[in-house]
Amino acid sequence: MASSTRGGRGDVKGFFRQRKKSGGIAKPKGKKSSPIHSAAFGSDVAQPPAVLISHASLDLTDDYDDNEEMLRQFDMNMKYGPCLGMTRLARWERAHSLGLNPPKDVERLLRQAKVRSDCLWDARV
Repeated sequence: MASSTRGGRGDVKGFFRQRKKSGGIAKPKGKKSSPIHSAAFGSDVAQPPAVLISHASLDLTDDYDDNEEMLRQFDMNMKYGPCLGMTRLARWERAHSLGLNPPKDVERLLRQAKVRSDCLWDARV
């Protein structure tokens, strides 16, 4: 194996020698400080509330009743399979046909009451 080297080193770093430019990025000198709005252990600064907007309403402050709460619990229960890309009723029917025993109350709500037909994660993921 031929070993032609530059600079006396027999490895790749010696063969492809790199030279740093003078005048690189200068590090700022001075006192390091944390950002003004950062929360840290023992700090009195509170983190601002999360604002996620979907369908022109705040996601975290939606007012919903007990029926919607039951449907959201159904959406979050992965026992009945994924919920993206299908309506809640289609998901319930699929789970029922597969023998997963979805709650009858959820079916009743979906067929009778005026509730959102799309799942909790629709248009958010």
